Amino acid sequence: MSHRKFEAPRHGHLGFLPRKRCKRGRGKIKAFPKDDVSKKPQLTGFMGFKAGMSHVIREVEKPGSKLHNKETSEPVTMIETPPMTVVGCVGYIRTPAGMKQLKTIWAKHVNDGFKKRIVRNWFKTKKTSAFSKIAARYGSEKELEKAKDLMKKYCTSIRAICHTQMVVNSKKRIRSVQTKKDPIMEFQVNGGTIAEKIDFVVSKFEQDVRVKDVFNMEEMIDIICITKGKGFKGVTSRWHTKKLPRKTHKGLRKVACIGAWHPARIQYSVARAGQKGYHHRTEVNKKVYRVGDKDEMEKSGITESDITNKTINPMGGWPLYGYIKNDFIMIKGTCGGARRRLLTLRKSLQSHVSSRSAMEKVNLKLIDTTSKKGKGRFQTTAEKKAYFGPTKREKTVVVSAGAGGDKSG
Repeated sequence: MSHRKFEAPRHGHLGFLPRKRCKRGRGKIKAFPKDDVSKKPQLTGFMGFKAGMSHVIREVEKPGSKLHNKETSEPVTMIETPPMTVVGCVGYIRTPAGMKQLKTIWAKHVNDGFKKRIVRNWFKTKKTSAFSKIAARYGSEKELEKAKDLMKKYCTSIRAICHTQMVVNSKKRIRSVQTKKDPIMEFQVNGGTIAEKIDFVVSKFEQDVRVKDVFNMEEMIDIICITKGKGFKGVTSRWHTKKLPRKTHKGLRKVACIGAWHPARIQYSVARAGQKGYHHRTEVNKKVYRVGDKDEMEKSGITESDITNKTINPMGGWPLYGYIKNDFIMIKGTCGGARRRLLTLRKSLQSHVSSRSAMEKVNLKLIDTTSKKGKGRFQTTAEKKAYFGPTKREKTVVVSAGAGGDKSG
């Protein structure tokens, strides 16, 4: 005989309770990779914005698999990663109550997008004086060295305070996400001694850090995000409980018994209606298929087998996003979050020395750039034009130009 716990196990994971709306709209790194002193100092994370999904065709190199030396089609997600600017260095000390901040060093010059995020009532403040007092603390080399010596003596971990570059100036935007405030985040620096880490971060002040300086192709990374919000949902949608029989009175999509008479309360483990989506989630082990460079954007969609001169952007742009104009990163499969939502990319916490998926080489043959707004048929505009020929508008322009030429002659 079996038991009910085997025949009808509970629905939904209780480890993700409480299932309520997240307070912040971006993913927070709650654990950083293990530090390796033998390596050079480097950042352990980056910020990006989800653009959309496409698919690639690649040749599998996995001995023992049925797909070995065969082509396969796989979904990929494009994440635009504009350069981050380092504006601060913060040192942490280990205490019985956890990690606590000891000292923070700020850069002298920061842009308005960063100031708008940290200065209260920005529209009322004097723009020239905002943040000037904080930056003046380390105006001289003597004060800066004093703060660095204090951090080198007591701190056990160093983090860099970075922000993305949402807007170049008030007129020209470099991103498809329309906002004037730059997201700010701390990223731990791994590698080297504490003194080397501090010098590394201070040397990056007021400079841009690009995604290719943090992540490499064929690397396994983690993605921390806020999932897409679904609103208030019932137990069948929220917990995937079984629907009741057809003749059930007062509804089918419910839980029949929500508990015993005593204890006279509903236990936390009983499935109930409530918020679904917009939760903080971490997806681990996402393989990087390509790290794009904005300087080579015109050729970002080229592979060894497909030498068509095209960008990574599909025809018509990414739906509800626009065009990727900066550095980008292509990952295998899906990731949480809606389009244009901020994603936090982090180096993997796990070791992938013996993992076949992590060690596999990526050989892309085709990156699909057909339109994502319908049934896309063409990879480029030139291919579509060669198939359909000149449009009615182009024919009208040619005819009018020819008539004008005859009249002038």
